[in-house]
Amino acid sequence: MQEYTKYMADRVKTMKGSAIREMFKRMADPEIISLAGGNPAAELFPGEELSKIAGKILMTSPTLALQYGTTDGYPQMKECARKRAEKVNSVGENDEILVMTGANQGIDLTAKALLNKGDAVIVENPSFIGSLNAFRAYECRLVGVKVEDDGMSMEELENALKTNKNVKMIYTIPTFQNPTGVTMKLEKRKRMIELAREYDVLVLEDNPYGDLRFSGEDVPTVKSLDTEGRVIYAGSFSKILSPGMRLGYIVAPAPLAEKIEMLKQVNDVHTPMLTQLMCVEFMKKYDIDRYIAKNRELYGKKCAKMIENMEKYFPADKVKWVAPEGGIFIWCECPSIEDITPVIDRCLEKKVAIVPGSNFAVDMFAPSNMFRLNYSSATLENIEEGVRRVGEALAELL
Repeated sequence: MQEYTKYMADRVKTMKGSAIREMFKRMADPEIISLAGGNPAAELFPGEELSKIAGKILMTSPTLALQYGTTDGYPQMKECARKRAEKVNSVGENDEILVMTGANQGIDLTAKALLNKGDAVIVENPSFIGSLNAFRAYECRLVGVKVEDDGMSMEELENALKTNKNVKMIYTIPTFQNPTGVTMKLEKRKRMIELAREYDVLVLEDNPYGDLRFSGEDVPTVKSLDTEGRVIYAGSFSKILSPGMRLGYIVAPAPLAEKIEMLKQVNDVHTPMLTQLMCVEFMKKYDIDRYIAKNRELYGKKCAKMIENMEKYFPADKVKWVAPEGGIFIWCECPSIEDITPVIDRCLEKKVAIVPGSNFAVDMFAPSNMFRLNYSSATLENIEEGVRRVGEALAELL
């Protein structure tokens, strides 16, 4: 076999694949219970409704659905995205909306438009591996700031801004953060805007889970607090409609949006027209907020079920976690050990999959005593049995 490493670009040589993806390869075994992924609940997908919509579009408007579209998005799809962003006051006077093939594409293209080799990006530590790898791909420096029970540490953020050169951007998932599930309190969001202004940096706010609150009170987005056009906002339809449709959007100041649009044109020309049209018709025909309410109700039940069984089966005083008010994740820490890897392996032996914390760390090669649980995609029965098996592994190894 040819040795291809010598041909690879330096920027990808150190990139590490997602442990979640690797686990999926091992989960062909139907006996394995997955608490590892980040998939929405499949039972909520409006398959029948979308099937009828897709059929009608292909019968009545085949040329529109199957022909090239505009790079910035089908106009009515852009309006759907605008309404979702306006619902949380996240569209500024000088902002433009760009439809993306998933919010991940928007994050990647924003990074591509902004980051030079050697620039620093301040990120929550831990954070979403997809975004971390996007930043790594552009050869920037990741500066991690710890995530506290109420969001990113503002003291550490200020220190990072003071002590690092060439900081270009702060990346944050302030609402039901991935992987920790925590929500940044309002005072911290205001302070982040103040610090961004003081140190003249941009903020990229990623908000894929904001619609999934099942307890507590809504907190204004960081973007809604911005008065200077410093915040770029990434939104998604994946968690409220369907991840497979690959529909997201970016809200950005017009000069930056223009560059991102050019990069998207090179990247994939445009987001598929069929899925854009399907989303538009679904929004016209059905009450999306009523549909989201069903998501919230189910995820609230699943989260409560998981916590109930964590309290029942996890060894007392050996595992710490913060109960989320929404989203789809619970983050766990085992203070008595340094490396969770043996627990992960023991769980797989017991036919249950969870994700190690190192997967979300700025230093992905350092040992981690943390792990992430997902409750959205498993059934209530599998949540109970899966947590029981994880509890057995923890009790055996802690």
